[in-house]
This record gives sequence, structure tokens and C-alpha cells, in this order.
Amino acid sequence: MAFLNADLHCHSNVSDGTLTPEDLAARARGNGVELWSLTDHDEVGGQHRARSAATALGLPFLSGVEISVTFADKTVHIVGLGFDPDHEGLRQGLADTRGGRERRARDIAADLARVGIRGAYEGALRYVGNPDLISRTHFARYIVESGHCSETREVFQRYLTEGKPGFVPHSWARLGEAVGWITQAGGIAVIAHPGRYGFTPNEEYALFSEFKAHGGLGVEVVTGSHTEAEYVRYADMAREFDLLASRGSDFHAPGESRVDLGALPYLSGTLTPVWEALAHRIVQPG
Repeated sequence: MAFLNADLHCHSNVSDGTLTPEDLAARARGNGVELWSLTDHDEVGGQHRARSAATALGLPFLSGVEISVTFADKTVHIVGLGFDPDHEGLRQGLADTRGGRERRARDIAADLARVGIRGAYEGALRYVGNPDLISRTHFARYIVESGHCSETREVFQRYLTEGKPGFVPHSWARLGEAVGWITQAGGIAVIAHPGRYGFTPNEEYALFSEFKAHGGLGVEVVTGSHTEAEYVRYADMAREFDLLASRGSDFHAPGESRVDLGALPYLSGTLTPVWEALAHRIVQPG
């Protein structure tokens, strides 16, 4: 079961991707994905469309979401898989989490204007399918469009990250809240791309410990933002904390994302894949 081309982390234009849920399903199917999940940021509005499209294409599907949380003064992402997307507690929690994005976006634009990037709020909105979900990725696309950077990767090297122009911190949900919303809706909570956060070893150990204490059950081991060394490191962390292992490209857009849907290496056969625990929640075609 570890040798399954599962892609359980990607984004549509319902959050900060550029493709529709339907186009993502078709791309996943065409790239040989054997189990797929759409995990838009703090939003489940694309889930029914994604499920319908996947079913029509003969592609097994798991519901998904990526929730923003604040931990140790940093933004951490928790992926939820296999939950009921119509669960009222989950939907209300996500709505509350989305609430501060517009205010933060206007503050980002004001900070960018101070370094000569003007009209960033209006420019970013042109890339937003859902204004409630305006994010740094939408600003990055505008910064490329306006000629200040050549690609979005360069944007995040020069702007929008801690210590750089355009970085505005935001207080998201608490870790325990996010894990609770997912588990109460019948799903499994997964730490997304842990190698991205830049935690010290002690901070990272605290994250995994608190996550597990709140009922979290999984961690992304093979992801589009991990190096080969990090595949090994987080496989070890999965074993140490007795966590299920997940796999996902974190695909956002053609030509923009580091890894395409379905293009990751397999999980190690010594890990227990998260989809084994979610077999009863997988929507099978037909």
C-alpha cells in the first residue's frame, strides 16, 4: 500500500491555485495519480466539485483541507483528510479562520507600497477566486506580473516572508482547534510539510508532541517542498511519534509549482500510509 501514487495535497482556484477543481482532477488522472485529495486553504467549497469530477474520471478521492494555525509564533499548516465536508463545526471553524485575511491583505499592500510596489491589493485580487481567501501567493503573482520579480519563487526570497517587505503576521487558529475540527468531522489530521517551518529541534519536537496530544495522527513525509534528506528525517519522525505517513505535491499552478501532481517518489515501505486508516472514507468511482 505504500507504493501507491497518492497525491493528498494540492490547491484549486477556490483558494490560491490557478486551476478549477475539475481541471485538477483531470490533471491528476492524466499524471497517473491513483488516489487524490483537494486540500484548499481554510475552505471546503470545492470539495463536492472535486469529488464529482474525480468520480467521473474513475479516480478514487478523499476529502481534504489545509488549515492555517499559529504555533510558536509561526504559521503552520495542518491537512485534514477523509472528513465530512458538510460538518457544521468544521465549516464554522474555517469561516472564523478566514475572517482576518482581508485586513491582513490590506496591511501587506501598504507595506509593499512603501518599497515601491503600488496597487498590490487590487492587483492581487485579480488572481483571487474567493476574496475571503486572498493570500501571499496572490500577491506574489501580482509582483511577477508587475515586473518586480521574474517568478514567484524569487518573490518569496525578496518579499512577503519574515524580515522582508510585505510580511504581515496573522494569528490563525490554535493547533488543538484545527485538529479538533478535523477529527470531529470524522477525518484524520496531518502535519503538512514540516520541513518548511524552520523550527529549532526543540520547537519541532514540541509541535509533534502537542499535535499528537490533541489527537493528530499523521505527517507529510514526501512532499513537493521536502528535500531527499527531509524524506528520511520525517520518515524517522513518523516512526518516533507513531504517526501515519502522507504524500502530496502541494501543487498550485502549472509552471509555478516545484512538483507536478503525481510526480513524487513513493513512501518508504516501512511506513504506514495514512490512506490505510482512511480506506472506509475513500470515495471509489462507480
